[in-house]
Amino acid sequence: MIDRDFLESLVRLLDESSLDNLEIERGGTRIRLSKSPSGGSAASPGSATAAYPPSWPRPHAAPAAPSASAQGPSAPSTAAASEIAAPPDAESPPGLLEIASPMVGTFYRAPSPEADPFVETGDSVKVGDVLCVIEAMKLMNELECETPGRIVEVCVGNAEPVDFGQVLFRVAPA
Repeated sequence: MIDRDFLESLVRLLDESSLDNLEIERGGTRIRLSKSPSGGSAASPGSATAAYPPSWPRPHAAPAAPSASAQGPSAPSTAAASEIAAPPDAESPPGLLEIASPMVGTFYRAPSPEADPFVETGDSVKVGDVLCVIEAMKLMNELECETPGRIVEVCVGNAEPVDFGQVLFRVAPA
């Protein structure tokens, strides 16, 4: 985990320099800071801010989501949900779990455009329930629930691009 003081010093360094963007990896976490909204690359619109966890402060530039070295996507047919305890802040009540995207791709709430979503806010879920599909490189990866509970919030809209580590769902554990 990156220390907040370290992150703030990187933002100050970028602000005071002639650089447009800065990317650094430290302790398994990758941070990308940019002065321009596009992040200095040809990324899809909104991808730099979409990966930004809502509980982190947004000084002047948007760091990318932390990359976990412990877990990556599993087999193409199913991908285990990366679940972590939500940090205490004003937007996320204590005790909620955040289910994060295990990969970069496109988030789909349903198995097909005309089908009902896998889960809705308020639904109870159990281990193994499919929460969504993430399309990555033309492969459809089902994201399965690893903790029983109740869906409190769906954080991403249907067919939106998602980044690794981006929060997709908030769940109240059972």
